[in-house]
Amino acid sequence: MRVCALFSGGKDSSYALHWAVLKGFEVPCLLTLRPARVDSWMFHYPNISWTRYQAEAMGIPQVIHDTSGIKDLELEDLREAFISVKRRFGVDGVVTGALLSDYQRMMINIVAKDVGLKVYSPLWRKNQVNYLRDLYRHGFRFVLTSINTMGLSPRLLGKVLTIDDIEYLINSALRYGFNPALEGGEGETFVVDAPLFKYELLINDGEVRRLGEYSWVYIIKSISLRPKA
Repeated sequence: MRVCALFSGGKDSSYALHWAVLKGFEVPCLLTLRPARVDSWMFHYPNISWTRYQAEAMGIPQVIHDTSGIKDLELEDLREAFISVKRRFGVDGVVTGALLSDYQRMMINIVAKDVGLKVYSPLWRKNQVNYLRDLYRHGFRFVLTSINTMGLSPRLLGKVLTIDDIEYLINSALRYGFNPALEGGEGETFVVDAPLFKYELLINDGEVRRLGEYSWVYIIKSISLRPKA
């Protein structure tokens, strides 16, 4: 089975890609939708342009497809992107990092079925506390690139999260009632190392910007690749 991986650079799409490779799928490409709007209903926005370094670190070709980010119209953009990778790479399916969003999963399934692609969403409805701990245990390292909820300190932004940071995130989610895996838009992540990476990503420069009372974003300004031991 040849599949493309819907890839945003965050922890969930990175883990779904990892799952596909472990299961023996051939992954000839990553498909990244680049929204023109920060409030896209479907697609990851913060620091999306830096995903090219992750693709390079893994040695997997990346297809970047621009989308308006406007609800409903972006589904047409997704359809065009699926048709393009199906024709170019001969894929039979698509792997997604959908974890909890019914809207996102349903829309991807509808569009994929329309163009003849099978959808695999290996993270769907996983226990999110266990999932976060498994991510770290399996070698995934990531930074928070945005926060949009009460209960998370902006000191975590741009920092490669340790297991203690992950436990803090879990405990804060339980205390304040937000989603532990940040699937409800409470935060975004960017992976800097994972088992498939041949290089580690080093964020050399970045900036924290406050957007509201409980809202911050981390803007990556410079990245370099370092060979892994």
